[in-house]
Amino acid sequence: MRIGLIDVDGHNFPNLPLMKISAWYKRCGDEVNWYNHLLSGRQHIVYVSKIFDFSPDYPYTPDAWRTYYGGTGYGNRYGCSGELPGNIEHIYPDYGLYPDQTKDTAYGFLTRGCPRGCEFCIVGRKEGRVSHKVADLNEFWRGQKTIKLLDPNLLACKDRDQLLDQLVDSNAWVDFTQGLDARLLTVQTTEKIKRIKTKMVHFAWDNISDEGRIIPNLKMFKATTGLDRRKLGVYVLTNFGTTHEEDLYRAYTLKSIGYDPYIMIYDKANAPQQTRLLQRWCNNKIIFTATKTFDEYDPKIG
Repeated sequence: MRIGLIDVDGHNFPNLPLMKISAWYKRCGDEVNWYNHLLSGRQHIVYVSKIFDFSPDYPYTPDAWRTYYGGTGYGNRYGCSGELPGNIEHIYPDYGLYPDQTKDTAYGFLTRGCPRGCEFCIVGRKEGRVSHKVADLNEFWRGQKTIKLLDPNLLACKDRDQLLDQLVDSNAWVDFTQGLDARLLTVQTTEKIKRIKTKMVHFAWDNISDEGRIIPNLKMFKATTGLDRRKLGVYVLTNFGTTHEEDLYRAYTLKSIGYDPYIMIYDKANAPQQTRLLQRWCNNKIIFTATKTFDEYDPKIG
């Protein structure tokens, strides 16, 4: 069969479902290619995947006997189930689809789900309010130098110690792309994370009310690991239920305890100018370290 693939979001970040679909059909001996409405000709099946709801829809109707749409970006439209069949979900991905982005790099999930149920996040509604193991590392990693983990909340999983040990044993560079839940840090998990090769460890401080659970654990993590600001980052969600003063307070607090705050704006298109300037000041690390306060920041120079 001729199988066509469409990555609606573009090719800047690998689309894991499409890599797994490609691997399955190639294993069956079928022809798999990126679909082009002008050049590809009629296909037996075309898979259209969209992860982000803000990505514009694919503007053409694929020339195919069957067309399947999937991904978070489509939600329940087109009858999307949001899940791959088990025999495809647990196949080793076809990294050849994205040779530039996946050069000596593996992508995958060890866990799915998150107990937090944050209003701004789709994970709880899509994957459930329990973090659970869905794979061992060798399902999507075969010796690559870098592992990019896409897990929403690895530390909330009851199997976290076993999974962290797998990352330690891999001796690969690990990127926790979604950040780790600082509220769940313990001395034991901190010691395991300390043994994992990381260029940067990211946490998140989304809600101002979580300060009492987050800050003591971040201090413990820094003291235990001995890492400095260059390897310790915290995502700070703004424009979602917090004031400008509370956003500044989180940035100043993190800086004072030796962490690098990184401003994330919810609905950036409609965010106040003050919030966008805060992001520019805080996320430009040369300016951020050269100025003690946001009031000293001159956007004309920045």
